[in-house]
Amino acid sequence: MVLYLPIVFFNPPLAILASGSKLGVELGGSKSILSFDSYHNLYSESIIFSELSWGAFYQEEGLTDQINTFTTKEYDSIREDPEALIKTIVETIYNIINNKKLFYGIADFEVDAFLNQNTVIPGLKLDYEIINKLLEAHKKTRDKELFPKILSDSKGIKKINIEIQGTKKNKLHLIGTKLEDLADILRMAKGFATGIVCTSRGAANLYIMSDNIVYKEDEIPELYIDQENLVIIEMGIQRELLFPISWFRIDLGIRSLETLELWDQIKDDPRLNKALKRYESYVTSLVYTKYRDMASSEKIGSDSEDDFYQMSSRQRRKALRDMAQAIRQLTDEYKK
Repeated sequence: MVLYLPIVFFNPPLAILASGSKLGVELGGSKSILSFDSYHNLYSESIIFSELSWGAFYQEEGLTDQINTFTTKEYDSIREDPEALIKTIVETIYNIINNKKLFYGIADFEVDAFLNQNTVIPGLKLDYEIINKLLEAHKKTRDKELFPKILSDSKGIKKINIEIQGTKKNKLHLIGTKLEDLADILRMAKGFATGIVCTSRGAANLYIMSDNIVYKEDEIPELYIDQENLVIIEMGIQRELLFPISWFRIDLGIRSLETLELWDQIKDDPRLNKALKRYESYVTSLVYTKYRDMASSEKIGSDSEDDFYQMSSRQRRKALRDMAQAIRQLTDEYKK
């Protein structure tokens, strides 16, 4: 049985907490870089953009579901500024290393009150009938003002509880209790997961609808829609146990930086490359320590360790794979 540790999301973006009423709805989105620790807690390290507006409805019969005016509540963006983007990424990477955490990925939260006929998250396609049900549920939630207040503020630190749901929830809720284990899983990760954020029991539930996340270079993901999750959401909405809030997309791992719009413009910057190499060394050190401790109680000489760090990135990856295979074989023999 897999034990999933509870997740706390520190400094969550406003889009994940958006609400509404009969008078209007909050609309917008955010893109932020996330880290996480050995306890699986998530941290919003830096904001690439955050936009939130209040959409006021017409107060005339027959038009009460149509937006009349927009008022900007928050706007912060560096997504079109290469220099600011480089500075932010570099500082974020060093902060993650210094605080002994891992680069989790890039998270997008988009809130449109489900007024669009299509999802606003790239990579997710749902039938119009499903989106229409989400629209009706959102309208019912705001008409009755049922949006749970899931934001807590203890000692000046903003945080919410997070639960990840779905048949493939381990794609985002990684299995491991040590930073070294999580680093080993995450170092080769690429791809994204998409879905719907619903609130329930004081927590933000991320229901994964689809993903193409892989952890090996030669893995080929299969696209899918989690029909079981859709049924659970529909039942929860009917019983007023779930309240749909927004869409989400999480691009996993350090390679998520490649999804940024300005990546081609910034990827050769020497400051960025220095930070990325430093992060690679940091992760490699964690993984090396894991397998060194597992392989044998016999101490590995300093020459072997020095040789390891002199390898190229590809050579180190191969060495770690070979080491992992050796550990599996030793474990199998031990069990026999």
